Amino acid sequence: MSKPEKLGLSSERLGRIETFLQDRYIGPGKLPCAQVQVWRRGGLAYNTSLGMADVERGRPLKSDDIFRIYSMTKPITSVAIMMLLEEGKIALDDPVSKYIPSWKDLGVYVMGYLETFQTRPCARPMMVIDLLRHTSGLTYGFQQQGNVDAAYRKLKLVEDLRAGTLAETMEALAKVPLQFSPGEAWNYSVSTDVLGHLVEVISGQRLDAFFQERIFGPLGMVDTAFDVPAEKADRLTACYAVGQLGAKAVAARPQLADDPAKSPYLRPATFLSGGGGLVGTIDDYMRFARMLLNGGELDGVRLLSPKTIQLMTANHLPGNQDLTQMSRSLFSEATYAGVGFGLGFGVTIDAASTMIPGSKGDFFWGGAASTFFWVDPAEDLTVVFMTQLLPSSAYPVRRELRTLVYSAFTESGR
Repeated sequence: MSKPEKLGLSSERLGRIETFLQDRYIGPGKLPCAQVQVWRRGGLAYNTSLGMADVERGRPLKSDDIFRIYSMTKPITSVAIMMLLEEGKIALDDPVSKYIPSWKDLGVYVMGYLETFQTRPCARPMMVIDLLRHTSGLTYGFQQQGNVDAAYRKLKLVEDLRAGTLAETMEALAKVPLQFSPGEAWNYSVSTDVLGHLVEVISGQRLDAFFQERIFGPLGMVDTAFDVPAEKADRLTACYAVGQLGAKAVAARPQLADDPAKSPYLRPATFLSGGGGLVGTIDDYMRFARMLLNGGELDGVRLLSPKTIQLMTANHLPGNQDLTQMSRSLFSEATYAGVGFGLGFGVTIDAASTMIPGSKGDFFWGGAASTFFWVDPAEDLTVVFMTQLLPSSAYPVRRELRTLVYSAFTESGR
C-alpha cells in the first residue's frame, strides 16, 4: 500500500473512515461488516476490513472474503456489450427485436391485467441503447408501481437470480407490455439482464464463459463468478436484511437472509443474471474499477478503448436531463438530483445539485446488499465499498463514505 500523502491524501483523515464505520455501523450492529479500498494516482491509499463475515458463527471478515455484488454486476455486463460493439457485432441503435424476434410486437401498457392487457404501439422500437441507459420501458417487479410490475411478480421475472434460464426469461417478458414507450422515461429495470442475453446470442457463448474468457481472466479477477466453488465456500460472507428492497422503514436488527453454509450461491446457477448474479471480492472489483479509471486498460490488458469509456460515462438521458426529470422509478441504486445516466453507470452531471462531494463526470453504481463503487477521472480516484445488508436504501453509508474520502484530499486534480 502506498503512503497516502504521496497520493494527495491525508493518512489521518483517511483513518476517520474506519472509526466512523466502526462507531456508526459495525459496533451498533447495523452492518455486519465493511471493506473499503481507496485507489488514487496509481496507488492503493487505503484498505480496511471490519466486522464479521458471519455473525452467527463468530467468523471475522477476511480481506479475501466473497460478497454478493448484485447490481454491481450491471457495469460488467455493460462492458461486455461494448466490447462486442467495438468488434462491429452490435450497434447502439440496433432494435432489440433483431436479437429477440418475439419482442418485435411489444406494446405499451394501457389497461388490464396479465391475461387481459390492452396496449398501444411503441412510438419507436426499443434499441440497445435503451437497455444500457434504462430507458427501455422494462421494469422490476419490486418497483410495485402497477399492473405491469404485478405481472412481473406473478411470472417471477428476474425475481430468483438463480432459477430458470435467460432464454426462458426473454420469452416470458414478451408476454408483458412495456411501462412506457422506449426513450420516453427512465426506469430501473431488468434491462441489463436482457443485455446479458444479447451477449450470449451474439457471442455464441454462455454469459459466464464470456465473462471468464474476455473480462475476468484477462483482468486477473480470480474470485468473481456466478457461484462459489467448494474450495472457496469458507470465504462466502453471510448476507443480512433489515427490510425489503426499496423500503424506507428498517427493522431494528439485521436478520440473516442468506446463510453462507446453505447459500444457493454454493450451487451452479441456471439463470445467469447480467443484472445482479455475480459474487466476488473487493480486490477483484477494484481491478475492474481501475480498468475503467485507466480508460479501458489495466496492467497491459486492454478491454475497451478510451473513447468507448468516454462514451459510456457521458450522460445519455435525452436533452442532458437528470434523473429527477426522467425517472419513474420508486427505487434505484442512485440518488437523482444532478445525476444522469450513461451506458451502464450513474453519472454526475451537476455536482452541486447532488449535495454529495464529488466531481462532474464521476460515475458509479451499487448493489442491493449496500455494496458501492465510484470512479472519479478528474481526481484519478476510484473507491470500492463492500458489505452485506439488504436493502441498500437502509442507511446513507454511501454518501457518508464519499464525504469521508473527499475530506481526506490534500491536493485536488490528477
